[in-house]
Amino acid sequence: MASSLAGAVDLAAVKARSEAAARAQSAPPPTASAPAGVPGGVVVDVDEATFQSEVLDRSFQVPVVLDLWAEWCGPCKQLSPVLERLATEGGGTWVLAKVDVDANQALAQGLRVQGIPAVKAVWQGQLVAEFTGAIPEEQARQFISELVAATTGGEVPDAAEGALEEPEDPRLDAAEAALDQGDLAAAEAAYQAILDAEPDHPVAGLALRQVQLFRRAEEAGPDALNAADAAPDDVAAQTRAADFLLGTGNVDQAFERLLAVVRRTSGEDRDMARKHLVELFGVVGDDDPRVGPARRALTTALF
Repeated sequence: MASSLAGAVDLAAVKARSEAAARAQSAPPPTASAPAGVPGGVVVDVDEATFQSEVLDRSFQVPVVLDLWAEWCGPCKQLSPVLERLATEGGGTWVLAKVDVDANQALAQGLRVQGIPAVKAVWQGQLVAEFTGAIPEEQARQFISELVAATTGGEVPDAAEGALEEPEDPRLDAAEAALDQGDLAAAEAAYQAILDAEPDHPVAGLALRQVQLFRRAEEAGPDALNAADAAPDDVAAQTRAADFLLGTGNVDQAFERLLAVVRRTSGEDRDMARKHLVELFGVVGDDDPRVGPARRALTTALF
């Protein structure tokens, strides 16, 4: 079953994040001296071919801010120069990646762009903040300042150190090999060993939560849904059903099942359902558009 679980959480995505982090370790840091628009600078033009290296991989070094624009967009022409100036001032503490949405429609669709100008911040391969529309320079500067403070604290990657590091983290090898073989137990043990030694590891924490979700979904199996429907007051049965739904890509159904438990219970049962739902939010990630509404629904249900 492990190989068939897909959707909100993807075993391939776990490995992809590991590989992106490894590539970032060996890549030179961004430089403010590079001409605007070229790869490796603090202001880069990005298309579908360079998105992986200039955005996803780079985001494991410094935060990357996506500026999604089009030639016909008047507000874009107001905001883009502001962002470019701030990126140059940043001196390599963050990178501005400019994406022409007309020339890169698949990227725009994948990033769920609803209107432009759209600005999205990427850190360690995940969307962490965003806004839409042209905003004053003061607000843009505050957005960038808070992003940098919350990620790297303003540190610039060391080019010499980066060049000497190995492109791969050997501690991830066992976990990735286990994932390739569909051995979730071994992958979980490998990621846990990394976290025991390095609790703030940028890849292992998320990977462990995802693999644990897959294991729970696999153990629950399809019968978990029938069991939960037959015992609506059994909170443990409801959490198993939610795990199975999430592991098979039914994100909204998983969230709604636990929200329903929170709404109709109290005391320890409600707290158990709440904690499990919050854990599932972490597995899916706050950048997913389904998490925000579910969090708000949880707040309403609790208060």
